[in-house]
Amino acid sequence: MSRIENRTFDELRIGDSASLARTLAREDIELFAAMSGDVNPAHVDEAFARDDLFHHVVAHGMWGGALISTVLGTQLPGPGTIYLGQSLQFRRPVAIGDVVTVTVTVSALEAARHRATLACSVRNQRGEDVITGTAEVIVPTTKVSRERIEPPAVELHHDGRRHRELLTRVADAAPVRTAIVHPVDEASLAGALAAARAGLIVPVLVGPERRIRAAARRASLDLGDCELIATEHSHAAAAHAVALARAGQVGALMKGALHTDELMAAVVDRDAGLRTDRRISHVFVIDVPTYPRLLFVTDAAVNIQPDLDAKRDIAQNAIDLARALGVAEPRLAILAAVETVNAGMRSTLDAAALCKMAERGQISGGILDGPLAFDNAVSEQAARAKGIASAVAGRADILLVPDLEAGNILAKQLEYLAHAQVAGIVLGARVPIVLTSRADGTDARLISCAIAQALRHQPRPPKP
Repeated sequence: MSRIENRTFDELRIGDSASLARTLAREDIELFAAMSGDVNPAHVDEAFARDDLFHHVVAHGMWGGALISTVLGTQLPGPGTIYLGQSLQFRRPVAIGDVVTVTVTVSALEAARHRATLACSVRNQRGEDVITGTAEVIVPTTKVSRERIEPPAVELHHDGRRHRELLTRVADAAPVRTAIVHPVDEASLAGALAAARAGLIVPVLVGPERRIRAAARRASLDLGDCELIATEHSHAAAAHAVALARAGQVGALMKGALHTDELMAAVVDRDAGLRTDRRISHVFVIDVPTYPRLLFVTDAAVNIQPDLDAKRDIAQNAIDLARALGVAEPRLAILAAVETVNAGMRSTLDAAALCKMAERGQISGGILDGPLAFDNAVSEQAARAKGIASAVAGRADILLVPDLEAGNILAKQLEYLAHAQVAGIVLGARVPIVLTSRADGTDARLISCAIAQALRHQPRPPKP
C-alpha cells in the first residue's frame, strides 16, 4: 500500500508544486449528483449541457475544484492541511472522456499564521486552461506520514434505467388498441390511462360501468373519450375482452382488478379462447439495478408444474420476447438446485433434454445451457469458481425456472429485496397479454404495455 506524507510549513518554498491527472467519466457526474442532490439537467444530462455552455462549465468545474482539494489534502501541503478558501474561474467546459491535469503551486507564504497561497490550474489534454485561480490554506507544522487509505468502491445504480430504454425503443410505434379487463380499482385504471397518455395503447375499458366510473372518481381520473364496454361482472369482462381479441378488434389485453386464473381461464378456453400452437406462458421482464442487462424470468405465473414439452414452448416464447426487445441472441439458463444432471431431480433431466432439443433445432434463436444453479447463471465469478465453461453461465439473459413457485419467489425477491423493477407479459396467445400483480404500481403497468407494443410490431417467428 502506498503512503501519503505532508510538507510542513518549514519545508515549503515558493514555487513548490504538485499535480495529478484524471479522466472525466459519466460516473463522476452521476456521483456528484447523487452526493449533492443536484439533478439539474445542465449538470447531469450531457445533451442538455451541450446547449448550455455556462452550466456545463460550472458543473464539471465543480468536479475540477474537488480535484484541486484532493491535491491540497494529499500532496501539497498534504495531510493536516486546513482549507480556508478559494477563488476559481471556470474557463472552458470539460467533456466526458477529457483528461485533465490539476496543478497547485505555492505562490505566497505567511509565517506568522502558517498560511500559504497556492496558484491552481486545471488543464485539458489539449493544454487549454479549464480552471484557474488560487486557494488559501493553513499549512501543518507537524510531520504526518501514513498509509494511503483507498476510498471505498462506489457503484451507482439507476432504478428502472433499462425499462426506460424500452419506452424509448417503442416511442415511434403506433399505440395498440388494448382491452383493459375489469379495471374497477384505482391502480389498474391509472395504469391504463398512463399508458394511453404515453402513446402506448388505445384503451378499451371492459367491465361494470358503474364500478369503473366510481374508481375513476376516487382517483380523480378523467376517462375522457375512452371507449367503455359495460359487462355485468369480471367473468363476463374476461370473456368479452377475449372475444374482442379473437375478432381482431383489439391487439392486446391488459389485466385489471381480477384474479389471474379468472382472466386466463377465458384466454385458454379451447373453443372461445386465444390459444395458438404454442403453449401460453408468462415472462417477467426485470430491471435489476445490480445486473448489467434486462433479466427475463419464466414461467412464474401461468404454468404451475410444466413438463418437458411445456418447457420447450416456455423457452421459445421467452427467446422470441428477448429478441423482440433487442437481444440479438439471448442466453437462456435452465435453473435447478445443482449444475450437474441428477436422475433424482427432474429439473436437471429437463435441462439436459432442453439443451439437446436446442442442438436439434427444436428451440431456436438463443443459446441454452443447464442445469445451472442461480449463482452460476448470473455470476461469472461463481461459474469460474465451480469450473463451469459456458457461453451462458454468469451472463444469462433468460432464467427458465423449474416451476411456477420457484419463479414467483425469485421474481418477488428481486423486486422487494434487490430494488428491481418488474414488468410482466403473457405470450403464446393470439395477442400479448399485459399481466401484472394487483400490487404493482403504474410504472410496472406502463412498461408492460411498452413490451406488448414492441411485440405487436415484431413479426412472430414460425414455430420450429
